[in-house]
Amino acid sequence: MLRNICDFITRWMAIMVLLVAAVSLFLPASFSWIDVWAINPMLGIIMFGMGLTLSSHDFQIVLYRPKDIILGCLTQFIVMPLLAWALAYLFALPKELALGVILVGCCPGGTASNVITYLAKGDLALSVGMTTVSTLLAPFLTPMLVWLLAGTMVDVDTVGMLMSIVYVIILPITCGLLCQRYMSNITKRVVPYLPALSSVVIAMVVGVVVSHNADRLLVGGMIVVLVVMLHNVLGLSFGYLLSRLFHLPRQKCVAVSIEVGMQNSGLASSLATLHFAAYPLASIPGAVFSVWHNISGALVAKLYQRKIINRTNEK
Repeated sequence: MLRNICDFITRWMAIMVLLVAAVSLFLPASFSWIDVWAINPMLGIIMFGMGLTLSSHDFQIVLYRPKDIILGCLTQFIVMPLLAWALAYLFALPKELALGVILVGCCPGGTASNVITYLAKGDLALSVGMTTVSTLLAPFLTPMLVWLLAGTMVDVDTVGMLMSIVYVIILPITCGLLCQRYMSNITKRVVPYLPALSSVVIAMVVGVVVSHNADRLLVGGMIVVLVVMLHNVLGLSFGYLLSRLFHLPRQKCVAVSIEVGMQNSGLASSLATLHFAAYPLASIPGAVFSVWHNISGALVAKLYQRKIINRTNEK
């Protein structure tokens, strides 16, 4: 019964996140009692769960499929940051919101992308490999990219951001890997429930960020929503088109598309809260992205799934 409940939560994650966002927006008191500093431990739980699910195969994929991983990660850390900067410039976003959009664009892929790739019948091994590699590269690339793209707008503490990402992402993943190595029997029993746990925690992160910024979102949130939607949809599209340009099989194209388009937006909100407290609006794009990319991910999974099934039937 518990397994069925967890499967239900995972399947309807997008709806759950949307409901939490709506409740926290119109009834902020429902989540505002949770301090924004709680976002970091929440993200740590998700990353710890990711560490529990990783295997040697996920790291070996870098060695025997380097072309796919390199293409995916280059697209991740070039296309998404540049799209973020371009959209912030084209829509003449205020400095705080532009910073938030750029933070989202410079973050690694999110763990939700693995679930969406699975539902879309894409190359799951490639998706997990890309998430792993982009996450491990994030402590170095995310602060550097934010500094390059937003350093003229605000002061960027690159060393502080690097240490935050190490604490929030690398350390929990390492702990998860150690638990998997030395407590394998327990790990195997809890792994089936981790996608549901991650879904609930992601929803909680969205609830906390939205509730603490509800008044600002209600006043001027539509422009942020539009930019975030464009950022995500363009990321999904460029990820797919560039993969096709390099003649990757369709299932790999699906994985790269979803991995590129779905960012670790919770990390973006956390970094905004920790290192750009003087710019409170900077955490909003991350919260909006967390809501939207789960909705768009569910929709695009259905689209890709249908295309792959149709092509299989034609053969």
